[in-house]
Amino acid sequence: MSFVTSSQFKQRLFSVAAFAFLASLGATSARADDRGFMALFEDEPQAQQEMTAYYSDQRQPTSYNGGQDDTRLAREYPSSTREIMPDPTEEKPGTITVDTQNRYLYLSLPNGQAVRYGIGVGREGFTWKGRVRIGRKESWPGWTPPKEMLKRRPDLPRHMSGGEDNPLGARAMYLYSGNRDTMFRIHGSNEPWTIGQAVSSGCIRMTNDDVTDLFSRVKVGTAVVVL
Repeated sequence: MSFVTSSQFKQRLFSVAAFAFLASLGATSARADDRGFMALFEDEPQAQQEMTAYYSDQRQPTSYNGGQDDTRLAREYPSSTREIMPDPTEEKPGTITVDTQNRYLYLSLPNGQAVRYGIGVGREGFTWKGRVRIGRKESWPGWTPPKEMLKRRPDLPRHMSGGEDNPLGARAMYLYSGNRDTMFRIHGSNEPWTIGQAVSSGCIRMTNDDVTDLFSRVKVGTAVVVL
């Protein structure tokens, strides 16, 4: 049996302690490195979450703006514009008054009320004024462009049957001066974006829903005042 001297024991103890110390330093360094390395992976999901949130934020206004656009379009191109209001025309009940400047049509009602509709009117050079009457009414009317219009637009059809694609829309009220057809009409339209605009050749345009409502309220012979 060999004996370990006191000096040898101390040397071995020092070596063990030194090894343990170096090992602990390595473990600490490894844990620090591990934390630094793992932090890259810990930060990546966080960055992805932030990117996703940012991306969602970018998409959210698009969706919201789309809703705004839908609302704006619905407001600009309504199926109906009519409302009951105090009658500003001072005409007798049953009279139609067309305010071309402000692009409204009024149907005077009893008790000082009127139905007001938004309309499209004649463009510059095609406006007119006067007192006429409804000489004829048609549902889903056919359209025969007047010869004056065909001279300006030879590409137009000579006749178009009634229907959704017809520019006279769902209803037409033909305006007469005495027994003469003025060639002007109050009619519907398949172009609702023109309501409130001055784009026609002198006819009064309404939405199909509005013209159907007006058509049901008036009779042949109804007085029409165009201002």
